[in-house]
Amino acid sequence: MTAAAAGMVFVIDDDAGVRASIQGLLKSVGLRSESFGTGQEFLRCKRPDTPSCLVLDVRLPGVNGLDFQRQLADAGVLIPIIFITGHGDIPMTVKAMKSGAVEFLTKPFRDQDLLDAIHQALDRDRVSRQQQSDTAQLRKCYDSLTAREREVMGLVVSGMLNKQVASELGTSEITVKIHRGNVMRKMRAESLAELVRMAAKLEIPSRTK
Repeated sequence: MTAAAAGMVFVIDDDAGVRASIQGLLKSVGLRSESFGTGQEFLRCKRPDTPSCLVLDVRLPGVNGLDFQRQLADAGVLIPIIFITGHGDIPMTVKAMKSGAVEFLTKPFRDQDLLDAIHQALDRDRVSRQQQSDTAQLRKCYDSLTAREREVMGLVVSGMLNKQVASELGTSEITVKIHRGNVMRKMRAESLAELVRMAAKLEIPSRTK
């Protein structure tokens, strides 16, 4: 696996010693990393388009880690977060996990616990990026359909037979078959079941009588 494919770990902690320690650990296992003293420094950096995660200290100057987690979500920055803290408590942990954090580690934590959480976070981001890429490709295929082909697709995935679609659209069954064939080809669907799954991913409303 290349360094880019392995991912990038961002570390935000106001303690330079902690940042250096974590970065040294990550380097020892072949993981790239960048560190920051504040959340604002992280927001200003240019982040590579690669699977990544964030190791975030809860106690930060200015804005705390939980508030920063919410800021990232509001800004559309979707990155898995691992919280670290020297002063964790149960309510704080619950709030972080409910907001989507991968892990909440209390200092001092074992190196292996942090590495396990990081690999889990990178895997999560890798899957999320693949899903986004797949959906974007599906959307591109859907955008290539004509308006009538989209109508036919909506009716077909709702469970209608060709003759029912023809009746609904006021056209012939032969014409519907042609449109349906075009839909299957352009969407690259091997079966009706696959087309239905594609429509669900794209959140395309099915049409019914």
